[in-house]
Amino acid sequence: MSRLAYAVDDVRAAEHKLMGTLPDGALMQRAASGLAAACADLLGGARGGVYGARVLVLAGSGANGGDALYAAARLARRGAAVDALLLSGDKVHPGALADLRAAGGRVVDHVASADLVLDGIVGIGGSGGLRPDAAEVWHRVRSLDATVVAVDVPSGIGVDDGTVDGAHVDADVTVTFGAYKVGLLAGPGARAAGAVHLVDIGLAEYLHRPALRALTAGDVAAVLAEVAPGPGDHKYTRGVVGMATGSAEFTGAGVLATAGASCGLAGMVRYDGPREVADLVRARHPEVVVGTGRVQCWVVGSGGGGDARAVLDRARADGVPLVVDADALQHATEPLGVPALLTPHAGELAQVLGIERSAVEAEPLRVAREAARRLQAVVLLKGDRTLVTDGDRNYVNTTGAPWLGTAGAGDVLAGLCGALLAATADSEMDLVQVGAVAAWLHGAAATLAGAGGPVVAGDVAAALPRVLRELTA
Repeated sequence: MSRLAYAVDDVRAAEHKLMGTLPDGALMQRAASGLAAACADLLGGARGGVYGARVLVLAGSGANGGDALYAAARLARRGAAVDALLLSGDKVHPGALADLRAAGGRVVDHVASADLVLDGIVGIGGSGGLRPDAAEVWHRVRSLDATVVAVDVPSGIGVDDGTVDGAHVDADVTVTFGAYKVGLLAGPGARAAGAVHLVDIGLAEYLHRPALRALTAGDVAAVLAEVAPGPGDHKYTRGVVGMATGSAEFTGAGVLATAGASCGLAGMVRYDGPREVADLVRARHPEVVVGTGRVQCWVVGSGGGGDARAVLDRARADGVPLVVDADALQHATEPLGVPALLTPHAGELAQVLGIERSAVEAEPLRVAREAARRLQAVVLLKGDRTLVTDGDRNYVNTTGAPWLGTAGAGDVLAGLCGALLAATADSEMDLVQVGAVAAWLHGAAATLAGAGGPVVAGDVAAALPRVLRELTA
C-alpha cells in the first residue's frame, strides 16, 4: 500500500479518538515500546547489543520527551547506561522521569559520550527552529560519534511541510508513531529525518485524509497491471506518444527524451523534430517512427532551445495532453488550455513563477501546489524528493539516489511521462498518477543502473525495461 502522510491536526484528532478507548497512558507506552525496540535493533547492529551501550536522552516537555524517557527506561532495564539531559527543567513528564530513575537512569547537566542519542526535544506540537538553549545542546551532540534517533519527528523541522527555519536536529533515523507526517517525506525536513521507521500504535482506523502519498512497488505494479496490453491490442490501441524534443543546439536532449519514451509502455513512439535529432533517433532507436501523425500526447521542451515556444504552440493546437519540460517551461507561465504535466526543477519553477530559486527549495510542497493551481496543470517538481501535485492531491517520490542528479536524467523522465500518459490514455489514470508512477519508475531505474554508484542518463533509460519486467512478472 501507499505510504500515507497526514497533517498534524489529523494526527492529533486520531490520537484523541484512540486515547478515548484506552487506559490512561497506554498510548504513550505503545509508542515507547516501539521506540525502544527500534533503538535496540540499531544498537544490536552497531555494537552487538543493548547491554553496556551508552544512551543519551534529550528530553523536552510534554509527550515527546515522555516517549523518549519511557523508551530509555526500557533500554536501561536491558543493561544500557542511560543519561537524560532535561531541556525544560521540571516541566518534563513526571511519570516517565520517575520510570527512568527507577530503571537506573540518571539526570545529567551536560552532554557526555554516547553510542545513541534520543532526540525528544519537541514533537509534532513544535514550530520554528530550536530555541537557543536547545540549539546549543544539539551543537555539542553533533560532535559525538553517536547514532541520532529522532522521536516522532526531528526537533525543529516544519512537521506539516518539511520546511526548516533555523537550527534543527539532523537524525540518522526517525521513529515516528501511528502515521507518517508530511515533513518526514517532503522538503528539507525529509533530509533531516534520515531513515524513517513507522511504529503502529493503532491510529490507522482514525486517519482518513492523507495530505501526501508515497507510492510503493506494489502500487506501481498494480497500475502497470491495469494498463498491460491484452491479446487484441496493437501498437495504436496501446497509445502513441509524440516527441517534439531536441534542437540543433541540444541534440542529445531530444535523443534521451525519446529513449525514455521508448521503454515499451506505449505502442508507438513518434518523433517529430529537427532533422539533426531525427537522424540520431533513427540510429539509436530504429523502432521510433519519424514524421508527423496522430498521437495521444506530446512531449515538448527537452533541449528545445530557441524553437521551444513555436513547438509548444503547435503541440497545444493539437488539443491532446502535454508533457512540458525544460526550455518550453518558460513559455508556460499561464494555463495552456489542454491537460498538462509540467516537469520543472526548482530553478525552472522559480523562473516560471518569477521568484527566487531559494524560495522554491525552502518550501517545495507549498510552491508546487500554488503553481499547479495558478497554471491549472499538474506540476512534477524534480528534486531529491520529487513532488507531483495538482494543488489538491499530492505525491512524493522516495525512489532514486543522489547520483540521479545528472545531465539528461530529466529528459529521460519527460519521455517516460509521455509514454505512460499515452499508454493510459483510455484508462482512469489521471495526470497526477501518471507523474507519480513515472517518477517512481525513473528513480527505480536509476537505482538499478547505478547499483549504488554513478549513473548517466542513458543508463537510466536502458534500465527502464528491466524495471518494468520485474514489476509485471
